[in-house]
Amino acid sequence: MATQGFAVYETAIGHCGIAWDEQAVIGSQLPEGGEGPTRARIARRFPGAVEQEPPAHVRRAIDAVRALLRGEDPPELTRVPLDFSRVPPFHARVYEVALGIPVGRTMTYGEIATRLGDPGSARAVGQALGSNPFAPIVPCHRILAAGGKKGGFSAHGGTRTKLRILEIEGVHVEEPTLFDL
Repeated sequence: MATQGFAVYETAIGHCGIAWDEQAVIGSQLPEGGEGPTRARIARRFPGAVEQEPPAHVRRAIDAVRALLRGEDPPELTRVPLDFSRVPPFHARVYEVALGIPVGRTMTYGEIATRLGDPGSARAVGQALGSNPFAPIVPCHRILAAGGKKGGFSAHGGTRTKLRILEIEGVHVEEPTLFDL
């Protein structure tokens, strides 16, 4: 089995986490409400990983996530090697589509389902994104519900975190008013 490591690092929205092996990133973590909780969460998710200095391929991923969360468009983020072997094949297909959504743009769950050739699978797309082990590298925050509504978000802070990242990227999601209900 490959040696695994993890690190916690500061970003514009808080401490994120990342786990890796010699070949690829095996998981990424949005902030959990502080450095300690993020460290505990990534360590629980990857019990065989040891906290350590990241190798070059992971440092590039960390730099790209930091840039993204500062409002930059880091093209190298789409080139981060990710290990999809731990996720179901359908989830991997969803994540591949999500990786193709440019910074500052969004898609709906239904649009991803259609792109996958299964227009009736929007709910399954949402479930795959809800268990995304690579946030924010796989930008699940860029996927909205039908009609451009914010939809859900399973990261700490829920949809507040989703909307914050989208705002950093220059995307403003309309919140419903009493007249929209």
